[in-house]
Amino acid sequence: MTITADINTTIAELVFRPLTVPASIDAPDAADFVTMTEVRNRVYRAISGHDDDHQPPEALLPHYLPSDYEVRHMWLAVLNGTIVGRIGVDIPLEAGSRSAYWLIELLPEVWGRGIGTSAYQLVEQTARAHGRTVLQSWAQHPDAPGERLVPPTGFGSIPRDHAARFFLRHGYALEQIERCSRLDLTGSFDQIERLLAEARQASTDYRVVQWTLPTPTEYVDGYAWMKSRMSTDVPAGDLEFDEEAWDAARIALHDARHLDGGQTVQVTAAQHITTGELCGFNELVIGKDRTRTTHQEDTLVLAEHRGHRLGLLVKCAGLLSWRQVAPESPHVVTYNAEENRPMLDINEAIGFVPVSYEGAWKKVLA
Repeated sequence: MTITADINTTIAELVFRPLTVPASIDAPDAADFVTMTEVRNRVYRAISGHDDDHQPPEALLPHYLPSDYEVRHMWLAVLNGTIVGRIGVDIPLEAGSRSAYWLIELLPEVWGRGIGTSAYQLVEQTARAHGRTVLQSWAQHPDAPGERLVPPTGFGSIPRDHAARFFLRHGYALEQIERCSRLDLTGSFDQIERLLAEARQASTDYRVVQWTLPTPTEYVDGYAWMKSRMSTDVPAGDLEFDEEAWDAARIALHDARHLDGGQTVQVTAAQHITTGELCGFNELVIGKDRTRTTHQEDTLVLAEHRGHRLGLLVKCAGLLSWRQVAPESPHVVTYNAEENRPMLDINEAIGFVPVSYEGAWKKVLA
């Protein structure tokens, strides 16, 4: 399928150039990918004021290589010969999917010139070309005075800022707020040790198992099942997510993407002692530079095993062992839906504090 990369615009010398995805960062055609990553990092730093979201190009590259599970389109916004942003549209390949996920990220110094609006035409064009009618996107909204927007969930709010006005102008509805929380890893772990002891007392039918990627053979099926539940069992408001099918092949791809990007991923799982079933898990991730931020990615307890403090169990056990994996990492960040009070209660008890909020936005095409 061919998507037109250059669209009509009144902005002189603006081109949306398809991103070349190189075979490796050392390949002769890798320059655009490296610059795209640098621009990405600058955009996130400008919005947040920190480098928690920083990624080197070698960590991102494996996630842009072709896969059987999604099609990734990306263009560079090139203004007067200089790359000033990126536009991405992800098309999941689950059967019957109506969804497309997108981003437009521009350096703040080029805001207000109509580049985002021109880029958004490309987003909708791409979604329609793939037959997708549900468009969803996320944006960080730093706190600011003035009018607030509240999603239908009733949990959390964001300012009606530059990003919010862009979404509203293009027909989007704010559906959910996600909280970004941070835990200081340089202080005492006494509270985490106490909470882990409490969790063990409440979960005597379970034991903790851990591994770093690649996933051991004996855990592949259980891990795949839990990863599939991430698409259905977490609070989503009126957002739409396809039910994902995970198997050994998808786990292998997941593992390879992280490992090929130089990342270390520790999985801490709760295993039901009688049946051997894996029923809850937590992931901690860091790149080659272990002095940077740790990211807590997926955490889930299967619905049928809730009520035994397994979320607390896997989070605390994972954090305690992480001290040996990345002792110089200063903090860990994680994201949760603002209405996900059970998981936020766990995070707050451990010592996580909120640092920023993201809005989840949705539009249904006519």
